[in-house]
Amino acid sequence: MASPEYHRIRDIIASRLVQSDRPVNVEKFRANQEATARDLPSLVVGTSINAAGVPAEMQTPSEAVDNTLIVYFHGGGYVGGSIASHRNLTGHLAMQSKCRVLSVEYRLAPEHPHPAPVNDAVTSYKWALDAGYDPRKIALAGDSAGGGLVAACLVALRDQQIELPAAAIMISPWLDMSSTGESMVTNEERDSSISARSMPRMRELFLGEASIDDPLASPLEANLEGLPPLLIQVGDEEVLLSDSERFAEKAIAAGVDVDLRVWPEMFHVWPACVGLFQEAADAIDEMAEFLGPRIGL
Repeated sequence: MASPEYHRIRDIIASRLVQSDRPVNVEKFRANQEATARDLPSLVVGTSINAAGVPAEMQTPSEAVDNTLIVYFHGGGYVGGSIASHRNLTGHLAMQSKCRVLSVEYRLAPEHPHPAPVNDAVTSYKWALDAGYDPRKIALAGDSAGGGLVAACLVALRDQQIELPAAAIMISPWLDMSSTGESMVTNEERDSSISARSMPRMRELFLGEASIDDPLASPLEANLEGLPPLLIQVGDEEVLLSDSERFAEKAIAAGVDVDLRVWPEMFHVWPACVGLFQEAADAIDEMAEFLGPRIGL
């Protein structure tokens, strides 16, 4: 059973959930995302970076292992979220893994719909290569939309014949723009933080004129052959649970090394709450343990 501290936070989040299919108030949505922003941990230093035109922040822990790097893509439905909103998660990931984290401020919809986020993700990774980082020492990571962006970036890099990173982590990823997963129905009443009814409105803002089955927007549609080892973390109460399960199944069938971890009772992107309840810290530890043998920590 999840901790009392977890349930206290879950109840607060659930009390604020709005189940509606009305158009997204982008300004309000972004403000709500930024309201959750917290500072980096005291043992992590952030430095602004221009990653070949893409704003980013290099977050360096005090015990950083030389030449290791996590390129991180934040969540927020491709419409909100930022470096600031995710510093608690990325900073603790840097500290626990002893890796530098390049937190990427990719362009957001509706001002910059698909494929702008994917292009920025690819650009930021190529910047890391140009900066001298060995792809065998690089991992990609991201949550929610950023988790989907991890998958899309890997597919794009492979198709462009750019050497792939050594590993990737996807936290509660959004991987299917068609929203056809079974859990979109079965978990609709259980998910405390995302309403399946609102997702089509978010999708419309992100896709713009793009097709719903574009594999770089909906990575569940992609050919997944040749991808690096993947860690996928998802809560069993999430409406997006089936996205992770189906993606893992397809990737394994394509010969990819996939570690799918379905956490009981957890809500969407619970590791972002590290410092508030133990399960979030445990998930960060799991990420660090996954990365260790894969990028030479």
